Amino acid sequence: MSNVKNTVIVITGASSGIGAASAIKLASLGGKVVLAARNEEKLKALVAEIRNAGGEASYFVTNVTDKTSLVGLVEFAIKQYGRINSLVNNAGLMLFSDWKNVVVDDWEKMIDTNIKGYLYAIAAALPQMLEQGHGKILNMSSVAGLHVGGSSGVYSATKFFIRGITESLRKEVGVDSGVQVSMISPGVIDTGWADKVSDAKGREAAKALNEIAITPEQVADAVAYALDQPTNLTINDIVIHPTKQDW
Repeated sequence: MSNVKNTVIVITGASSGIGAASAIKLASLGGKVVLAARNEEKLKALVAEIRNAGGEASYFVTNVTDKTSLVGLVEFAIKQYGRINSLVNNAGLMLFSDWKNVVVDDWEKMIDTNIKGYLYAIAAALPQMLEQGHGKILNMSSVAGLHVGGSSGVYSATKFFIRGITESLRKEVGVDSGVQVSMISPGVIDTGWADKVSDAKGREAAKALNEIAITPEQVADAVAYALDQPTNLTINDIVIHPTKQDW
């Protein structure tokens, strides 16, 4: 029997890409998924798709850059299902640019989403998990948190940050408090991110990378594997990337 079955799983960035694929996968395993993102129309459509397939899902319109929004998300999940078993910190933003272009607006957007968004979600969900004496936090990192590539300095820095907080959480709340903390570090994934790059050179580099990309569904399989572990086993990090990716 799957360890995901009948657990309540909150997923940020759930309206598309890895988040949506993970929601579909986890619901198919019997998980009760709470979908969080800004786009209500996409959330509604995904909830309908999951329910039509026999799964259980609900949604809460969420802006991860607003800490009060994350508090509302957790309160909604607890009101809806009485608990939170897992948090998948997935909402992220990848914008490429060279340092010399000083694209400060893009830097701030990535810091707000990739760093503050994760911290706000953890701050909202962790107290409930500690009170329960169990829970799972899965942080979506990247191979960019292992290797710094061209035009991705700030993005990589945000993913190194995620690696740092994940390890710290694992040691503090995993070892002694029963909260399992995991991380997945994907390589190039075709999630439509390349079209969001505002810098022209960065967008060109991103589209070239996307030609070898793996699918969100392949990463969702890794998400399900990490969350499907018993309480005495924690997946620390799964690195998954296209076979043709050389970094």
